[in-house]
Amino acid sequence: MSKPTIDDYLENGMYGQKQTKPDERRKFLGSLRERIVIALTQSQVREKKVYQEVAECLKEHRGAKLLLNGNMNYNYLTKYIKLANQYGVKFSMVTNKDSQTDIGLLLAYDHAINKEEIYVTKQADKPAVTTKQKKKSVFSKIKNKLF
Repeated sequence: MSKPTIDDYLENGMYGQKQTKPDERRKFLGSLRERIVIALTQSQVREKKVYQEVAECLKEHRGAKLLLNGNMNYNYLTKYIKLANQYGVKFSMVTNKDSQTDIGLLLAYDHAINKEEIYVTKQADKPAVTTKQKKKSVFSKIKNKLF
């Protein structure tokens, strides 16, 4: 007899109560979208720097749990594990060999919070900070209109 997979648990209900939304649970490392505070993709987790948004959420939501994609190289996850330990946030490595997800980590509660925006924009995708332009003098405004 083969060893049961997570899909057996989620879809078939063979070993307990049948889980709701199995596809959503596979995508969100066993959690549901409505419970998530913040999420990073695998490529974001692989970046050298720590996302400040995650650090702030760990500090503010100490009752939540950090879920880390166990299919990723541990070296990428350690910086977030250290942060979780620093703020006293519990964490778990979630590994599902039978299904793929782009999610690298997420911070989630065990109940619904229905946060509208859970994804963090990559640093390269964030708009550049605009600086105020110097006010033009009256003379330069007149000069531009004349010439």
